[in-house]
Amino acid sequence: MLYQFLYSLHEHFFAFNVFKYISFRTFTAFLTAFLFCWLAGPKFIRRLQIKQMKQVVRDDGPQSHLSKTGTPTMGGALILMAIFIPTLLWADLSNVFVWCALFICAGFGAIGYVDDYLKVSKKNTKGLRGKTRLALEFLLAGIVSYVIYQNSDIATTLDFPFFKGGGIDLGLWYIPFAMLVIVGTANAVNLTDGLDGLAIGPVMINAATLGILAYVCGHFGIASYLQIPFVKGAGELTVVAATVTAAGLGFLWYNTYPAQVFMGDVGSLSLGGILGTLAVLTKNEILMILLGGIFVIEALSVIIQVVSFKLTGKRVFKMAPIHHHFELKGWAEPKVIVRFWIISILLAILSLSTLKLR
Repeated sequence: MLYQFLYSLHEHFFAFNVFKYISFRTFTAFLTAFLFCWLAGPKFIRRLQIKQMKQVVRDDGPQSHLSKTGTPTMGGALILMAIFIPTLLWADLSNVFVWCALFICAGFGAIGYVDDYLKVSKKNTKGLRGKTRLALEFLLAGIVSYVIYQNSDIATTLDFPFFKGGGIDLGLWYIPFAMLVIVGTANAVNLTDGLDGLAIGPVMINAATLGILAYVCGHFGIASYLQIPFVKGAGELTVVAATVTAAGLGFLWYNTYPAQVFMGDVGSLSLGGILGTLAVLTKNEILMILLGGIFVIEALSVIIQVVSFKLTGKRVFKMAPIHHHFELKGWAEPKVIVRFWIISILLAILSLSTLKLR
């Protein structure tokens, strides 16, 4: 909204022409999102405490986590505001991709909010029934995937990192595939959110990387040079990705160990959903497996644990998701968190290197 108004003034004042550039609006959106989250954080946390929105900790988890009981949760609502307000201010709202990303972020955030509220109000860790939650997620992802499929600027071909050409055209099957990417990413991030600052670190790294990918695939000249799919209008998603990164950074100020607030499902589901959507919109669905490697490992550890226990009655890990396994092996919580961040950074660098190798 503010972007359109300010840019319209360039006819009278040449300096306002700067708002035309995605790069400038990306930096502006980043600063707006960070400052909003950072400045509003203390008041928001106090509000959660007053409303008794306190974390309910599993009694079968690591004993060190029992001290976290009573920490305010649902802080993801603050992240959502820090994403939406700057995006609405600085992004081009005529761009359908921006609305697709915001729709998933808001929709998955609403599902997470209900899940969190049920946990807090009932004082247990169950929340929404798993099947109900998945059904709602696939419904929302289906709507966006259909919109993406109908958009002629986005091909239904899958491109593979480290390889040039030879993509697979899924045709109509691209819709369920895109749905799976969005829902899978959302729930993988949700599973990763178990330690103070563990999930938000890789989320920021992934968002920043996807922002770079959005910029290059949305620029015809750069996309042609790198021989990657050009997606008209995808460059505007750089602004959205910047707000996700900055909102996460502002939230981390209060979520770092020992956390003053947890993001809850309202945060993890919405952030995972928007990351998956950005991957689909920028044609990096397969690359997301590498980029979001931490999330993939966390999700696989749960799947392996469940399958192994059902088939053999034995557990592969001391506890799943895998970050709890390392805790029970004696790793201090900050050590697990920082090492997972380091791995996420390395995966991001490796992902960006594929731009020149394709």
